[in-house]
Amino acid sequence: MKLSVKSLPKALHSLKARLIVSALLLILILMPLIGFTLNDAFKQQVKSASLNELKAYVYAVLAVTEVNTGGLSMPEVLLENQFNVIQSGLYAAITTPNTAVITGKSSNEFDAKFVENPQTLLYDRNSNSTGTQKIAWRSDSLLGIELPSQLPTPKKGQGQFSDITFNGQPHLIYSFSVSFELPATTDDDKHFNSQFPITIHIIKDQTEFQLQVDQFTQQLWRWLTILMGLLLVIQMTWLWWTLKPLSSLETELNAIENGKTNQLSDDYPTELQAVAQQLNTLLSTEQNQRKRYRNALADLAHSLKTPLAVIQSQTDLSSESFEQVSHINRIIGHQLKRAQSAAGSAWHLGIPVVSISDKLVRNLPKIYCQPLITIEQNVDRDAIFKGDESDLSEILGNLLDNACKAASSKVLLSVIHNTENVSAETLVLQVEDDGSGVDETLKAQIFERGIRADSYKVGHGIGLAIVRDLVDSYHGQLSIAQSTQLGGAMFTISFKY
Repeated sequence: MKLSVKSLPKALHSLKARLIVSALLLILILMPLIGFTLNDAFKQQVKSASLNELKAYVYAVLAVTEVNTGGLSMPEVLLENQFNVIQSGLYAAITTPNTAVITGKSSNEFDAKFVENPQTLLYDRNSNSTGTQKIAWRSDSLLGIELPSQLPTPKKGQGQFSDITFNGQPHLIYSFSVSFELPATTDDDKHFNSQFPITIHIIKDQTEFQLQVDQFTQQLWRWLTILMGLLLVIQMTWLWWTLKPLSSLETELNAIENGKTNQLSDDYPTELQAVAQQLNTLLSTEQNQRKRYRNALADLAHSLKTPLAVIQSQTDLSSESFEQVSHINRIIGHQLKRAQSAAGSAWHLGIPVVSISDKLVRNLPKIYCQPLITIEQNVDRDAIFKGDESDLSEILGNLLDNACKAASSKVLLSVIHNTENVSAETLVLQVEDDGSGVDETLKAQIFERGIRADSYKVGHGIGLAIVRDLVDSYHGQLSIAQSTQLGGAMFTISFKY
């Protein structure tokens, strides 16, 4: 399945955002995974050490265990002192299978009553039963503690390590099964291979084990958290340093787009050096081509207007011919201005709107002084027109000129620059007057192709046709409505960048 950029969330369209998310995922997934792995490995290591410790205790108990005709014989005090201290946390017990019962006639004599296996003899004196097992001996540390009803019973010669809960606390238990051969006391006993199977159980409180694990877990996650924070800072610093050339390129492109500079610098890494050089070549070529194009059009306009001026100066020229020559002159001027527009090729140009609007607002009232026309302006001083200066001058000049012709006393110029949405930056130019407005029928005709704007009433002549063509060339929108503030016509032009 092919993953396209459009299918990604909007926030991940940024290369910087993708790298940041990748770094965060790497840290937030890899580090906890390492933490869980190390914690589990340490737990297994501690458990293995506990197993070895319990095995050593089993062999120590087994070394002092004796079985004779009198039964199981254990010393009163074991070498490991914790077995002798009541509820010390380290316990030992010996169980035998509950398959046969032996009752002793005296300390040295016994009679066997076989239950299931006549070869298995079990000693019953001073012991209690726990289901299928009989507890033959328990250490003094188990005094006052009731053992579980069923303890592990591995096969002979094998051990079993597991967890067990008794006395309300979790414990570790290691059980090891052995079998002692009973000595024969009579000639009949010699016919049987009499065995005395026992299982030695060493039980240890998990408090110490769990304390080690908890301390290690606490320190592990504390240091992993510090390491994650440190890695995050290093990753962000590394990403900032790595992506800094891209940010510089973006800044310089914005400066070119806003008309603050004409070329990119050459201070870029090897991977971006070729891109910067190609962009500079493209900018220079485009600027030179537009300059040559405008010069050629200016020469053409001059070569056409000179013969037309000569024709117009003829005294014997009829009024109809003079009107047609004037009409041709206007058409040439209009089409040349349209052809000279930099729209579509001036993406790198950026003109502050106030540089044009201030001049127009300052100069037009000098022309329209009878009656006096007041031009007010509400202009965003940071507004940028992304196009050619002469095009902006034509658009604002014609709109304000038409508004002054149609107004009674007041004209309002408003410029709104919306940059909150980077993906949909907008520039709105609005010109209002307090005149009689535009007829509804003419509003519809303005937007119809093939309808000439110079057929409109005074104040909305050929200048509006030039404005409309320039706005169309910049893919803008022109609308005409009634001004709610001044009552006359309101021309609104919006550009999306």
